[in-house]
Formats: sequence, structure tokens, C-alpha cells
Amino acid sequence: MDIIKQYLALCWFDVSPLELPRSASFFKKNLIFNFLMFMFIHFNMTDDFESISEVFIETLLNLGFIALTLWLNRSMHTFIQVASAILFCENFTSLLILPIMFWATVAEDWLSYGTLLIIILWNWALIGAIFKKILDINVFAGLVMSLFYLLFSFGGGFAVNSFLTG
Repeated sequence: MDIIKQYLALCWFDVSPLELPRSASFFKKNLIFNFLMFMFIHFNMTDDFESISEVFIETLLNLGFIALTLWLNRSMHTFIQVASAILFCENFTSLLILPIMFWATVAEDWLSYGTLLIIILWNWALIGAIFKKILDINVFAGLVMSLFYLLFSFGGGFAVNSFLTG
């Protein structure tokens, strides 16, 4: 529980992922939770096989983008911390998004969609802040890296899955 409190500080932009403990166990738990969370979201949008394959591809692209970025920065030794940080932030915002998605689907009003947009922008900013801190770049560059990460991971996952499943 202590490690969750430490990583939760990321969601308030209070800590660098490099200051957090490196735990392979915490990384695995975050990865599994992330996979299950996105699986739940995708099962509500598409059929079973397509959901499984798309989430699997997105997860591989997520980890691949993080690994490639760190490798190019010659800081691959921080992979567990950085991947845990990004996955934790995605998991936290996903937990907040789930009930709002159902609310937006039922209510279809501007407040539900506005709240959804705010949380999505918060997630983008969180990932941007992580890239800013690990790559030692400015805020704008961190947000651009975050945008590339999101487009590559989720857009790429959708594109590859569409190509594979037809």
C-alpha cells in the first residue's frame, strides 16, 4: 500500500518517476490491471476476439514505445520505474473514466462529455510530465512525446488490429 501512495503522487505532478522505488512486482501488477481495465473498456465497444487482440497489441506498443524512448535516451535501466509510472497513471485515470463513460453514454449531456475530456487531458498531461522528467526536456516537448505515445499506442493498436482482423 505504501508504494501505491508513492506512485499516487505522480497523479498530482508532485514527484519524478525516477524518485520512486523500482519494483518488478508492482510493474507486473500494474501491467495486468492495465490489460484488464482496457479489456473491460474494449469489451463494451467491440466483439470478444477483436477486443483481446487490440488490447494485446496496444499493450505491446505501449511498452515498446517506452522501451524505444528510453533506449534512445540511453536510460533503459529506468524502464521498470517509467513503465510503472505511466501504467499507474493510466490505471488511475481509467478508474475515474469508467463511471463517467457510462454516465456519458446514458446522459449524453455536455457535462458528462466535458468531464470525460478533462480526465483525458489530465492523462495526457500526466504522461507528458513523466516524459518531461525522464528525458529532461521542456513541458511542450513532454506533451508532444505524450501525444506521440498515445497516438502510437492506441492509434497504432487500432490500425494494426484493423489490418489483422479485417
